[in-house]
Amino acid sequence: MKEDFLHYVWQFKKFDTLNLKTVQGEDIVVVNTGQYLQLAGPDFFNAQLTIGSQKWAGNVEIHIKSSDWYLHTHETDNSYDNVILHVVWEHDTEVFRKDNTEIPVLELKHYVSAETLNNYNNLAVAKSWIYCEKELAHVDAFMFSNWKECLFFERLERKALPILELAKTTGNDWEAVLFSFLAKSFGLNTNGEIFYRVAQSLPFSIIRREGFEFENLEALFFGRVGLLEENHEDLYFKDLKSRYDYICHKYRLDKVYVDPVQFFKHRPDNFPTIRLSQLAQLYHKHQNLFSKLTEGVSVEEIYNIFNIQASPYWQTHYTFDKVSTKKRKSLTTSFVDLLIVNTIVPFRFAYERSIGKEDPEKLIAMLQAIKPEKNAIIDKFSQFNVEVNSAFDTQSLLQLKNEYCANKRCLQCAVGLELLKK
Repeated sequence: MKEDFLHYVWQFKKFDTLNLKTVQGEDIVVVNTGQYLQLAGPDFFNAQLTIGSQKWAGNVEIHIKSSDWYLHTHETDNSYDNVILHVVWEHDTEVFRKDNTEIPVLELKHYVSAETLNNYNNLAVAKSWIYCEKELAHVDAFMFSNWKECLFFERLERKALPILELAKTTGNDWEAVLFSFLAKSFGLNTNGEIFYRVAQSLPFSIIRREGFEFENLEALFFGRVGLLEENHEDLYFKDLKSRYDYICHKYRLDKVYVDPVQFFKHRPDNFPTIRLSQLAQLYHKHQNLFSKLTEGVSVEEIYNIFNIQASPYWQTHYTFDKVSTKKRKSLTTSFVDLLIVNTIVPFRFAYERSIGKEDPEKLIAMLQAIKPEKNAIIDKFSQFNVEVNSAFDTQSLLQLKNEYCANKRCLQCAVGLELLKK
């Protein structure tokens, strides 16, 4: 038995409401169960009850056992002074207010039907992956569609938070914010934080001014991650090093590098040299990238914007001094899809919220136009016959698994509540 089940039972009145009595023998009439806050303090706020002949308005606290009141030290917390009813599964001790009056107790186990308990036990039995894995594909389609939309925006809200925080610290310099988060995405998991710090170390005004020469941008990016600290024979390396020295002098930048980048365990096309060159090409080719990505752009238009490749030197190199077979090294569609899912859509959501012009349907449509992501979690959902058609579906399902299934939050999940009803 878990408290969240008791919260569910109380909130939705899944018990015999006609014959309630406190353990002290007084009749209880539940007029309003109260507001389920899920915050610090009592579980339900501003409930309305009649106990015996007395009408009460106040808070309701729920525990597995009455003694949990003392286990959680509520007797010393003033926020519990207004509790009018203690709802428990098992009553094992009396609980008193500070004035020594006893708090009425409702022992729920006498009023919950065997069917409700059976549904809960069936849901809470451990399966091979998640509790509802066998039933998930058969829940009401309309309900599940609405729930996926809620999950999608929960995930989007979380992704938007650091974007909004950076916007606040930069005085709403949204071009700089976009640059920082695009840089992070170009760095992928291994170098993402390093690329992000590179972007933070460079005033965006310098990117704007130097963007007319991609070699200058490459010099800036390579210099900030220490790739110009070593000695190489390539003329291109020497040119970049010279440019970096000059730019640092010109803008009075400290000639320090953020952190060394990682090459280990990367496919060559994901080497930081290639990704930084592509990022430089992006900002060389699109001087007004911010406006292009925020003015109602479609997925196809985004693909065109990100139709870029590494600079000529890097088409025959992966590292300095070592020539390789010539390859264009363009951004792949799958990489651009990752940018759309993890950076562009969250960025647009955050920016539109900041200016009061949210268009959630357009963001959903963008992800519905992108192929589903491929990972172990999505593969598992597919194995249990859950339909996955787009990146919108995969983002919703990732939120479901990571925030609800993994934390056993079945009773805060629309699927779990639907299955309990059955």
